[in-house]
Amino acid sequence: MQRRSCLAAVAGLALAGVARTAASQPSTPRPTVPAEVRLHLGEQARLRGAARLRWFGLSVYDARLWVGPVFDPARYEAAPLALELIYARALQGPQIAERSIEEMRRAGPLPDEATQRWLGFMKDVFPNVAEGDRITGAWDPADARSAFYVNGNSARALRDPAFGPRFFGIWLAPHSSQPAMRQQLLGLSS
Repeated sequence: MQRRSCLAAVAGLALAGVARTAASQPSTPRPTVPAEVRLHLGEQARLRGAARLRWFGLSVYDARLWVGPVFDPARYEAAPLALELIYARALQGPQIAERSIEEMRRAGPLPDEATQRWLGFMKDVFPNVAEGDRITGAWDPADARSAFYVNGNSARALRDPAFGPRFFGIWLAPHSSQPAMRQQLLGLSS
């Protein structure tokens, strides 16, 4: 009986030490849900995953995928979502739009009419960005609407049932050019 009491006391002290160590460790702060994300996803918005895009070792942007309570990574286009990009360097808006079209073509050919319309829309929406600038895109399949925000300010929206899945598929579809980033954003790996 005395031995059990001694072991229980040692175990209690060990657990207390672990609890103190865990409490004193700095925790990674949870990112604050941006207002534009709450606008589209409501108060139940949660961070699904985050990743950093690097190009030849240089940081380009940090990406965060925000989702609502019902989200299936295998059918990302079937649920509302928001993708937040926080730029680590200056990029030109027209180049962002043109690169987006290139990446959207990974899902298959795009009709010329759609290409021109989508490219024109994105060139109007995507500004030149500097380090720290943020572009958030929100997709709502219920009304086939893709809305974009620059640094939290409303930019423009496009209602097109084909655009949203193709655009957000740049990051979330199986054919993404960045499969490791896709896995992290969808919360399928760390």
